Amino acid sequence: MLKADLHIHTKYSFDCDTPLEQIINRCLEVGISCIAIADHGTIEGGLKMQSIAPFSVIVAEEILTPYGEIMGMFLKEGIPSGLSIEQVISRIRAQDALVCIPHPFDTFMRAGLGGKILEELVGQIDVIEVFNSRSLFARFSSKARAFADKYSIPGSAGSDAHTSQEIGNAYVEMPEFNGKDDFLNALAAGKIFGHRTNPLVHLSSLQARLQKLF
Repeated sequence: MLKADLHIHTKYSFDCDTPLEQIINRCLEVGISCIAIADHGTIEGGLKMQSIAPFSVIVAEEILTPYGEIMGMFLKEGIPSGLSIEQVISRIRAQDALVCIPHPFDTFMRAGLGGKILEELVGQIDVIEVFNSRSLFARFSSKARAFADKYSIPGSAGSDAHTSQEIGNAYVEMPEFNGKDDFLNALAAGKIFGHRTNPLVHLSSLQARLQKLF
């Protein structure tokens, strides 16, 4: 069985400065054996991690649309932020990749898609992140789980780590998989574990953002 943290950021995100080697060491320390690198607006970190990590790495990306973020999983090319939801989904599909909705309903300080939009997109969603350790309120995860259950969409979980110490705060214990289609079956058979991260950790993201800005 894999312990998969399916939402991790690296120094290639504008709000994170965690080196790839530090992420690998932390994963080995806490027993995480599969990760999704989902940097903001780039897959560079994911591609580099995939080439050096001693465990399974899914190349993903958080893409900002005018209404919130969408995550592409199993990407081969990056997708620019600022496109419409329809354009982002089209570009994900063109790569034969998966459409994941990260931290849905989390519209408090974050770019989570709201319920009305999710209802309109339901037929185009492959994965819903039903537990995100950085979500400030438990109700966001509860709503995401209820939505995923209602529409029989596989649920994922991730620490949304922007620092190495956060890695493993949420993960899915799931069977090993081979490729994106097998991944969906394994995810559906998985079990989610985790806890919410101390909200003060958001200050580290702010610090990284300001350092890169100035």
